[in-house]
Amino acid sequence: MKKVLIIGIVASGKTTLAKRLSEKINIPWHELDSIVHHQTAAGRVKRTADEQVEVILEMDKDGDWIFEGTDRASYQCLYEMADTIIFLDTPLWKRRIRIFVRFMKQKLGIEKCHYKPDIQMLKMMYKWTKDFERDRDEFEAKCKCQHKHVHFCLFKDVQNHLSS
Repeated sequence: MKKVLIIGIVASGKTTLAKRLSEKINIPWHELDSIVHHQTAAGRVKRTADEQVEVILEMDKDGDWIFEGTDRASYQCLYEMADTIIFLDTPLWKRRIRIFVRFMKQKLGIEKCHYKPDIQMLKMMYKWTKDFERDRDEFEAKCKCQHKHVHFCLFKDVQNHLSS
């Protein structure tokens, strides 16, 4: 594993897995959300799809990497660039709980975030989760068409593997 793409829907455990995997195999990890929405002096700005790809290609020049995020049309190039793709398939009930717990932690200032943790964002996270479940078969079919092996994993399975 030199170039790892961790894909999953909101609250599936992508960031936690990326951090742990990064420590285990000593490869830097990057949040795709930070590439899509980058921080400027004026606030968070959304890059165009072409700008996102430019940033990814520039980061790729540094060698090994772990990227984690949700599936977006703007960075489909990562499916070709990665030598390992992990689809983190956390049960729906667990993701729903995590979304709410994360929201409460952010509202209380216990957990940092790059966006405004308001009711609108909470609703959007539940909407994205619902949309993903509606389109799940299409996403899984896309993953299975990849020329390389795609790992469909539950977070606990990956955790067990990392601790061994």
